[in-house]
Amino acid sequence: MNDLGQDLELRLVRYFTVVAAHQHFGRAAADLHVAQPALSRQIQRLEKYLGVRLLDRIPQGTRLTPAGQSSLPWAQALLQTARQAELAVREQAETRRIAIGYVEDLVITAVVREMRRRYPDAEIATRYLSCRDVGALSDKRVDALIARAPLPFAADDVFTTPLYEEPRMLAVPRGHPLAARASVTAEELASEEAAPCAFETADWTSYRILGAGVPPIETYEDKLELVASGRAIAVLPVGDRRSSLRPDLVTVPIEDAPPSQVVLVSRKGDPNPMIRNLRLAAKTVLTAPAA
Repeated sequence: MNDLGQDLELRLVRYFTVVAAHQHFGRAAADLHVAQPALSRQIQRLEKYLGVRLLDRIPQGTRLTPAGQSSLPWAQALLQTARQAELAVREQAETRRIAIGYVEDLVITAVVREMRRRYPDAEIATRYLSCRDVGALSDKRVDALIARAPLPFAADDVFTTPLYEEPRMLAVPRGHPLAARASVTAEELASEEAAPCAFETADWTSYRILGAGVPPIETYEDKLELVASGRAIAVLPVGDRRSSLRPDLVTVPIEDAPPSQVVLVSRKGDPNPMIRNLRLAAKTVLTAPAA
């Protein structure tokens, strides 16, 4: 019969394994930093709980009874399982934080709100990244990046999750020859010279400033200013509504252009469980803005 119907205490199990290892109550008590009489009483409590005698006292110290010999392996396994569970909980608690990077026009409020709803005790931070912050993921300033593909990362280094796609549009100043067009084609823009951002690596990048002799432009506002002044034209995703705030700019749909793809990127092999949680939440709540 067990000890007054109470749950088994791991402390008592540990005491039993230490006494079994030393085969001596005095040495076990010293190892456990408890008084020997107190240790004897705790072992008696365990024996009462289990309803069997675990240890016999002998002149040389103590020895396991047959019941003690059969009980020792499960006692050691129980302590090991408890230790593994403790480590797992601590590891999870230590990593329940995530820093999410995002770029340009993307609004990630929905996924941040969803993550905080699902994981109210987690630390969830966001960080806006400019073109100069291309290394933020690699150097671990952020744990994940929500951006527009393509990105200058080796496929072997990152895990990429597609989220949604958007068509492209052309931004031109009012009075430009293309401003009155219902649409333009990708072929018409193919010969234009582009000034890339550091995030951009391919012909059809998410943000392209087109114009002869145009230097690299870092901020979006400077890009629009360059277009409004008539020195360049710009290819943008249709979900970027910031150009519509300027009355001196006109947007025109682009036909046959590959869509702009929004992706979530993280480092391969990163053990942070919050990255998987972010991936699931992002796929649920982040969608293309309504046209």
